[in-house]
Amino acid sequence: MRTMSPVYRAPMRSRRDDVDAGAAVVRALAIGVCGIGEADDVRAERRLERFASAPVGSFVWTRDATGAVHVGRLTGELRYNAAGADVDLVNVRDTDWVTRPVDAALVPPAVAQTFARGGRNFQQIHPGDVEAQTEALWALLQT
Repeated sequence: MRTMSPVYRAPMRSRRDDVDAGAAVVRALAIGVCGIGEADDVRAERRLERFASAPVGSFVWTRDATGAVHVGRLTGELRYNAAGADVDLVNVRDTDWVTRPVDAALVPPAVAQTFARGGRNFQQIHPGDVEAQTEALWALLQT
């Protein structure tokens, strides 16, 4: 039996109040990365470790400032990107993003529920069969 790829919520919203809430997502989608901000305390370092430990091939979901949902797949390991400092997106991983937002009717319920709870943490999405649903959707959107 084949193991499904894990699925993560990746808000990419800075914890800094001086950074536009949607700027990091715009940058990430434009340059093909998924990321998080600077790790400047113990809690942030743990978040960075969780982000770094997500396997290559994992699916990531994010939302832009308009609420549109995007799905991608991690293709690279963690690297530091100083050019993202202005939007607090310096710890990044190369990511293949679907080129257009996902129709809201196609977003797996577990993904929608996870974003509805709010928050700024990169976290794995567990409920239901989100892995199979995301993988099937990914295959559909690649055609």
